[in-house]
Amino acid sequence: MNLSYWEIKSWFTNIDYTIVGSGIVGLSCAWHLKERFPKSKILILEKGILPQGASTKNAGFACFGSLSETLEDLKSHSENEVLEFVEKRFHGLHLLRKTLGDKAIGYKNHGGFELFNNTDDTLYETCLAQKSEINKFLKPIFKTDVFSLKNNIFNFKNIKNQYIFNPFEGQIDTGRMLEALLKKVQSKGVKILNNITVEHFEETNNSVKIKTSLLEFSTCKLFIATNGFASQLINEDVKPARAQVLITKPIKHLHIKGTFHLDKGYYYFRNIDDRILFGGGRNLDFKGEETTEFNETERIQNALETLLKTTILPETPFEIEHRWSGIMGLGNQKKAIVKPLGNHVYCGVRLGGMGIAIGSLIGKELVQLLD
Repeated sequence: MNLSYWEIKSWFTNIDYTIVGSGIVGLSCAWHLKERFPKSKILILEKGILPQGASTKNAGFACFGSLSETLEDLKSHSENEVLEFVEKRFHGLHLLRKTLGDKAIGYKNHGGFELFNNTDDTLYETCLAQKSEINKFLKPIFKTDVFSLKNNIFNFKNIKNQYIFNPFEGQIDTGRMLEALLKKVQSKGVKILNNITVEHFEETNNSVKIKTSLLEFSTCKLFIATNGFASQLINEDVKPARAQVLITKPIKHLHIKGTFHLDKGYYYFRNIDDRILFGGGRNLDFKGEETTEFNETERIQNALETLLKTTILPETPFEIEHRWSGIMGLGNQKKAIVKPLGNHVYCGVRLGGMGIAIGSLIGKELVQLLD
């Protein structure tokens, strides 16, 4: 494609900062760059029509991690590391809500519930036994107990009679959140170009040469915020992890409200617009879901539907209206990778399925790397 003189001059010349990825991290990075360098010329490149990956495809959980997830993290990370994870999620969500406002992102604080299958005796008893200790562990962040017990008020079937409840957990409207963030960034003069794939970059003494599917150009600084797709550009410990989701048609008199975790968080569901949004099942095929392909599989979709029928909506007729998938970025460690890759290249990736919680904060930390 041959670009005109005007196109090259206006969009691809004298670029101060180029950001790869227009998800939560990329847009937040652009916002904080403009706050710090208001006269800078910033370009965001996005390979999809909309932000790819997980930013517009997630379940909209404003969460910090369930009790069983916290216990699982403590098996492979130090107490200080796990406390830092939770604290970052807490402050990241606060930053997102402060930046955009609760109304703009459709934030609702219905609380979070962890459910346990009737067959999960060991996990359930472990969580009950450790609940007080974990509450004490998290008190420096939340200033009060996080986890308590609630009876099965939503009449789910085939689960233990009590949930573990977290009053601090909320939910957002992912589409509205991204719309608000896009509007805020573009109002500052940031240019966003879609349907452009970055194929390669090369650092020089004073700049970075970027080769895209459209053209080649130079930028002073480059920020990589592609999370699950990061391995296509950089060599870091981050792998794609697909998450499959479905949503029902509207259900009359739907009484379920909140965000719900099941099976150590591998399954998750919530209410939205009188519907149930339900995702997960990656643990059924870890290797198969380590992909950047936006597809759904019969095995996982059938498992989701079965749980809907037998556990979540056992006495309520429902129809599935839509299915989709998103691509997360995971690795051997939960800590996000935020670091320089050279003198002029930086990355903020491996959000570990917590993009809503920490995405805004990672974008801010990327800019702080310029100090």
